[in-house]
Amino acid sequence: MIRVVIADDQTIVRAGFAALLGAQEDITVVGEAGDGAEAVDLARRHRPDVMVMDVRMPRMDGIEATRRILADPGTENLRVLILTTFDIDEHVYDALAAGASGFLLKDATAADLVSAVRIVARGDALLAPQVTARLVREFARQRRSRITPPAALATLTARENEVLILMAGGLSNAEIATHLVVSEHTVKTHVARVFTKLTLRDRAQAVMLAYESGLVTPGQP
Repeated sequence: MIRVVIADDQTIVRAGFAALLGAQEDITVVGEAGDGAEAVDLARRHRPDVMVMDVRMPRMDGIEATRRILADPGTENLRVLILTTFDIDEHVYDALAAGASGFLLKDATAADLVSAVRIVARGDALLAPQVTARLVREFARQRRSRITPPAALATLTARENEVLILMAGGLSNAEIATHLVVSEHTVKTHVARVFTKLTLRDRAQAVMLAYESGLVTPGQP
């Protein structure tokens, strides 16, 4: 079972998400929070697999809550899925930088939400496809001058570097395998090594690092 905590300051929204996710055979909702501070408390108390987190909430917003939750060694395996009503929002980017595994627009379909929870629960990243390019590329462009590429990039092999670039392009493991004409298992091995060498949690952080470091440039195919 995927254990989920929902954090949103709107009671009706929380109830709707809880009913939708709780109706799935493989998902159980173990808590609901009305603000960021409560979300942090529930994350530490219940140790869920996934936290569905709104960005704008009272007392503590979703960004700070995400940062505090993922900084806690006791919640190192927890994944945060950010929900937002805005398709371009620097606050969402900040949440991803804080360690969130992805984000989804609140106008996404019910099926999209359920799928998103399952995706981040298994350790993959979820970035809303209709806004990923604009969000990541725009803010990466703005911040790149302030980012020093990690020295660990130099430790990647040529193939690992290629895999990182393809991940930044939004390709799944299966798509990367097809592109490189290798097995999906081989790709998973390369991805795992990239994460380890660069100290990354998931693909969301890999995408941001690739753009911020200049490995991939805005507009590059």
